[in-house]
Amino acid sequence: MHDTTANQDDADPLRARGGFADLVGYELVLWEPDLAKVVLTVEPQHLNRSGVLHGGMLTTLIDTACGYCGCFAAPGETPRRAFTLSLTCSFIGTAKAGQRLVATGRRSGGGKSIFFADCSVLDDAGRLIGNGQGSFKYIVRR
Repeated sequence: MHDTTANQDDADPLRARGGFADLVGYELVLWEPDLAKVVLTVEPQHLNRSGVLHGGMLTTLIDTACGYCGCFAAPGETPRRAFTLSLTCSFIGTAKAGQRLVATGRRSGGGKSIFFADCSVLDDAGRLIGNGQGSFKYIVRR
């Protein structure tokens, strides 16, 4: 998650709006230490030519949930940002328009400059649609 705005989500950390989030339509619905949940209601623009969720959209959900889970800062703490170093995704199931997907990212390790995270994406019936793992580097504010 690259910060291109002047702390637009610092006042409301669950806002997660602007730029790509607005274009795609996902929402950050839970954000706490080492955990983030991002939801998306699949719409026609998220589908591939076969009529199911595009792999890039699933990858976006995994990347977003993983990135957020390592960047939580409590109110009054300095906001944290990070960018993706590596990301792997497994495409396990399909989703169609109208389904609600929940991507749950969990920080699995790391240190002061790099963290690691895992994510699973479930549909509204609890079926696993995909999962992934990533490595992220914190952005140092100067």
